[in-house]
Amino acid sequence: MKERIIFHIDVNNAFLSWTAVDLLSKGYPIDIRTIASVIGGDEEKRRGIVTAKSPVAKKLGVVTAEPLFMARRKCPGLKVFSGDHSLYKEKSDQLYQYFCQFTDKIERYSVDECFLDMTGTNYLYSDYISLAYKIKNEIVQKFGYTVNIGIGNNKLCAKMASDFEKPNKVHTLFQNEVEIKMWPLSVTELFMVGKSSSKQLLEMGIRTIGDLAKMDINFLKRRFKSQGEMMHNYANGIDYSEVVNESSKNKSISVTETLEKDIDSIPILKKVLLRQSDNVGKQARREKIYAKTVALIFKTGDFVSYSHQMKLMNPTNVTEEIYKTALLILKNGWRGEPLRLIGIRLADFTTENHKQISFFDQEKDVHSNQIQEVLDHITDKYGDGVIIPASLKEK
Repeated sequence: MKERIIFHIDVNNAFLSWTAVDLLSKGYPIDIRTIASVIGGDEEKRRGIVTAKSPVAKKLGVVTAEPLFMARRKCPGLKVFSGDHSLYKEKSDQLYQYFCQFTDKIERYSVDECFLDMTGTNYLYSDYISLAYKIKNEIVQKFGYTVNIGIGNNKLCAKMASDFEKPNKVHTLFQNEVEIKMWPLSVTELFMVGKSSSKQLLEMGIRTIGDLAKMDINFLKRRFKSQGEMMHNYANGIDYSEVVNESSKNKSISVTETLEKDIDSIPILKKVLLRQSDNVGKQARREKIYAKTVALIFKTGDFVSYSHQMKLMNPTNVTEEIYKTALLILKNGWRGEPLRLIGIRLADFTTENHKQISFFDQEKDVHSNQIQEVLDHITDKYGDGVIIPASLKEK
């Protein structure tokens, strides 16, 4: 079996860097990366927040997601520039096209980061670390901004490696380096471990990723359900998820909703996600397909978009399973700022519902699917929201 080689490439301070490059190309006299500057929203409406900050602004105490008027108090001479989503998409597409010369297995994880599956290309590139430096340096020369590149044997390790030290760096985190490089880190730095889970882990005396890796997996599963197994796997550098390229991602089922006002209320967001989970689940059930990936799409009041996704242990099209996964992503992936839009997407489909379950679980699963079919029939006839499973109702 070939050793997997995955690159994770992340643009350093993407929104501010891309804005700086664009302004310089249009004759702006200053590189805004060298002064106290931020990318933010409409200050006059007092809902503008900092979405990106320069190194100078960061040293003066400006933090991402704080209101602009607070940032100005810390830094009276602060320069504020509006975000430009169309510009960012253009820069993202340009970078994606550049990556295509190295491999056809590219997953655009977000607007400013990609995974590249380099497995089996050793006949082209005998030294992957040298190749990473070549890519990093060419991006500076061609496009005028810097990136970090992480290299690992899976997506998790590559992503963790790219975050080790910034900016403009190349790092490796191969399986034999996990104990040395990753285990000493704080458990709060483990990918997909959010604030709530981090707090619980710290209260349990689990302070480093190594502490988490050595915990009994069954104990973690009892305490954190399915997230416990995921955290234990990640702490040990285990991740089997594939790099899903653009053509494979074309097939997806999604629904988004623009909210009446900017919302940061978890109970309201939960209600929206429950409705959306049922909508995408119902469409998947009609097509008799099962999703292996669930993603949430976020757009802030300042029109900054980002998404987070989670691979499922077992493919599903059941509303309850989709909803519970969505809540887990909300807990770990949402940055906490008011949202103008939220959506859910199913992807990475299969026509077979393979599950590792016992005979009794199998009977329960069949029974659950039959109930789901009855619920779909009722809602088709009388409308959505007529019946909500008791397990999904707020207590």
